[in-house]
Amino acid sequence: MSAQVATGLTPRQLGRARRAWYVYDWANSAYVTTTATVLFSPYLTAVAQAAACPDGVGQVVRDGVTTCPVPLDVLGVPVAPGSLALYVVTFATLLSALVLPAVGAVADRSRSPRRLMTGFAWVGAAAAASMVFVAGDRWVLGVVLQLVASLCLGASLVVYDSLLVRLAGPAERDRVSSRGWALGYAGGAVLLAANLVLLAQADALGLDEAAAVRVSLLSAGLWWGVFTLVPHLGLRRLDGAPAVVVLPGPEGEPPQSTAGVVAGSLGQLVRTLRGAPAFPQTLLFLVAYLFFNDGVQTVIAAASVYGQQQLGFASSQLVVAILLVQVVALLGALAAGWVAQRTSARATILGSLVVWVAVVVAGMLIPAGDFGLFLALAAGIGLVLGGTQALSRSVFSQLVPLGREAEWFGLYQSAERGTSWLGTLVFGLVFQLTGSYRPAIASLVVFFVVGGVLLLRVDVERGRAQAQAA
Repeated sequence: MSAQVATGLTPRQLGRARRAWYVYDWANSAYVTTTATVLFSPYLTAVAQAAACPDGVGQVVRDGVTTCPVPLDVLGVPVAPGSLALYVVTFATLLSALVLPAVGAVADRSRSPRRLMTGFAWVGAAAAASMVFVAGDRWVLGVVLQLVASLCLGASLVVYDSLLVRLAGPAERDRVSSRGWALGYAGGAVLLAANLVLLAQADALGLDEAAAVRVSLLSAGLWWGVFTLVPHLGLRRLDGAPAVVVLPGPEGEPPQSTAGVVAGSLGQLVRTLRGAPAFPQTLLFLVAYLFFNDGVQTVIAAASVYGQQQLGFASSQLVVAILLVQVVALLGALAAGWVAQRTSARATILGSLVVWVAVVVAGMLIPAGDFGLFLALAAGIGLVLGGTQALSRSVFSQLVPLGREAEWFGLYQSAERGTSWLGTLVFGLVFQLTGSYRPAIASLVVFFVVGGVLLLRVDVERGRAQAQAA
């Protein structure tokens, strides 16, 4: 089935809809890059340490890292300030695992998935912009805002990813998905470059580093919210009948109330989970993705904390490194799409996982203060980052039953970017037990190895046939 037949759009309308769809990657990637990847985790760590060890009283130096051993009281649980940010990501993901599949079920039955997507996006953007108020010892506010932003990002991406099947046929999805990721990296790079200038010129502008970081966090939230207007307006032609047939109510009429749609959606989700064993290749890919994407997302979430706390780099140096990741990742996503068309998406992902293992091992061994080597590792991450994520989305889109894409992408999003939990949990625990980030970063190798082994067992052609026969 061609994309035009699947969506009912003319070629010109389809092109416009695709361009509007791409822009949501441009919009949310600014938050993912500036806030979630670079600035907020080390900033929240510093705020948490300031709350636990006021004026530096009680801090210790271990393995070249200055830490506060005084734990925070989080709902009666003692938490090391240096692990707080990673644990927040972990908790957000566990919560997402419960919420996002239900969001996908609702999206499949919604007559306007576009509005559902942009509604979540704007709530998340508001939370992201409000991070400007996280200062002093307000680590609790930071935790709450990060949870809201992370959940809303994941929910919006459930709907966003599911729209791929309405905009591209199976033969086009590698290319279309890769273009979306590439534009996302471009958007993240543009705002990150602007924030680099802000951080570098903070003194001239009368700002200290903390204030400059907060302004950067504000800019990411505003960017996310403003550019979400483009898909909100540009995807209107995708509104219409829901992809899943709504079962009639008691009087023979489809339920129109929100409660009826939600109840029906959750009921269908339960039926889908019960029927999931009928799609063994889809489930096997999802488990493989859970492992290697946990590794990817933990590297992204922990890179700035590792660079600042373990290797001693300033915020401006971290911004330079992540900016390099963005630029290389843009080219890497496009190159991965080209390679996948000439080999296969599965083979291209497997090759990228080999590079990920090499990057993690090198990161564990990098000497403190060696910024040149850190930049080389950043380039290596960028080379495989875009391809790993874009092609995984494309492969999964071919393994889900037609008409229930958003529901299955809800499961997929539980393991997607910014919602990794097992990797961040392991990373946080290893640091809390050892007091060093080096063994914590080394522990991530197992996620790429296990994910790669499972991916080797996935038969994409067989899985596609099972999904189409459903």
